[in-house]
Amino acid sequence: MARIRSCLRHHSNKITNDEESIISVGDLSIDMDTREVTRSNTSIMLTPKEFDLLVYLIVNKNKVVTRENILVNIWGYEYEGETNVIDVYIRHLRKKVDEGFSSQLITTVRGIGYSIKEKSDENYNKN
Repeated sequence: MARIRSCLRHHSNKITNDEESIISVGDLSIDMDTREVTRSNTSIMLTPKEFDLLVYLIVNKNKVVTRENILVNIWGYEYEGETNVIDVYIRHLRKKVDEGFSSQLITTVRGIGYSIKEKSDENYNKN
């Protein structure tokens, strides 16, 4: 959580004061103050862990984050549960964030991890 907060502080310097608490990618927006998630003006209800995972992916948008980075940054160093927990939460996020919308935001990079790409980054999707 400390790393996420640090990234958010770093990125918030690039955002105007009016939008400081809102992060977004494509048509998905997250209000960090109210913890509200919307996509195409549709409200999305997330659990606290799903919310943290989505924020982590958006803060690191256009980058591939490894499963290990997700596990350490979202679940913590002391986590001793099942290793497929990330796959389960990504599947839940995809159902809530991508299902029923024209484009998918969350992508899997086989053997490495996950990413959220800006729609304008067409070159990555062609490879």
